[in-house]
Amino acid sequence: MNHRHRKIVHAIFAHPIPANLDFKEVENTLKELGADIEERNGSRIAVTLKGRTVLFHHVSHSVPKDEVVQIRRFLIDCGVAPEQYPL
Repeated sequence: MNHRHRKIVHAIFAHPIPANLDFKEVENTLKELGADIEERNGSRIAVTLKGRTVLFHHVSHSVPKDEVVQIRRFLIDCGVAPEQYPL
């Protein structure tokens, strides 16, 4: 995992919740963590990581804060923590 991906992981877990995360960068970071991403109808994507699947709304701009919280919870459920990826 490169430095950019590690920065995104730390940003997802940051307090306060960031409002400027680029969706493509988050998507690429999830792929780097080993997630399978599948396009669904209605501009949704299914993300599967370590046997868990969640749906996210695909946006063309910054990820909304409530969705950052969803991504954070999903990563915690999958056993991902920012401490595993030091900057």
